[in-house]
Amino acid sequence: MSTTNRNAVTFSGSETGRPMVFAHGYGCDQNMWRFVTPAFADTHRIVLFDHVGNGRSDLSAYRDDRYATLDGYAQDILEIIHEHDLRDVVFVGHSVSSMIGLLAANREPERFGALVMIGPSPRYIDDETQGYVGGFGHSDIEEMLESLDSNYLGWSSAMAPVIMGNPDRPELGDELTNSFCRTDPAIAKKFARVTFLSDNRADLSQARVPTLILQCSDDVIAPTVVGEYVHKHTPNSTFLSLNATGHCPNLSAPQETVDAIKSWL
Repeated sequence: MSTTNRNAVTFSGSETGRPMVFAHGYGCDQNMWRFVTPAFADTHRIVLFDHVGNGRSDLSAYRDDRYATLDGYAQDILEIIHEHDLRDVVFVGHSVSSMIGLLAANREPERFGALVMIGPSPRYIDDETQGYVGGFGHSDIEEMLESLDSNYLGWSSAMAPVIMGNPDRPELGDELTNSFCRTDPAIAKKFARVTFLSDNRADLSQARVPTLILQCSDDVIAPTVVGEYVHKHTPNSTFLSLNATGHCPNLSAPQETVDAIKSWL
């Protein structure tokens, strides 16, 4: 199966421009980048896709063994890059896709020119033995996963506005809720466990390409202390705190997100 079919890969922008791959976060799809990508279309080849189980991806491509860890999703990234012979890639990953992009770039750094991590977290669960603050206790994550397993649609309606973090703009929370609800529930439940139980702290030090870390304020999913940790442990990284609140600045503050990426590039 081609990656174009499996991951609903789409291309736009400059055919001869530097490739820019945008990867969406949990429960989302490539539509979440619609306010960001036009700003780069004149100078970059825009590559969008959907993780298997999301958006217009081919659900039949999902396999438990492949997607039991974030490595399977990282392999998808590399296969997209290989199939379309992309080089010097600027990879922009939101949320969990920040770590997926890191894993892909660590495997084949020669294919990547830059990483942009928006709201990254290498581990969501606190680790008291190592003094690490991820923002959640183990029981918090287990309760969330149990709620998600028992009532995915109810969980989506309750959590999406909290994740979005812009109570004065309820339409954004509604959009994220609808995005969650369009995701295949069975796969979403499995992807949630892979996402929120992952630990990629050891992978940060292996980064070999310049990295921009964009941190939102009042982000309940990836607090500021987490973004600072990523910056401290990622070589050749730049940390930038945004005025945007919540976890999805690509929707809530697209111009600030665009300006930050353009200035850094």
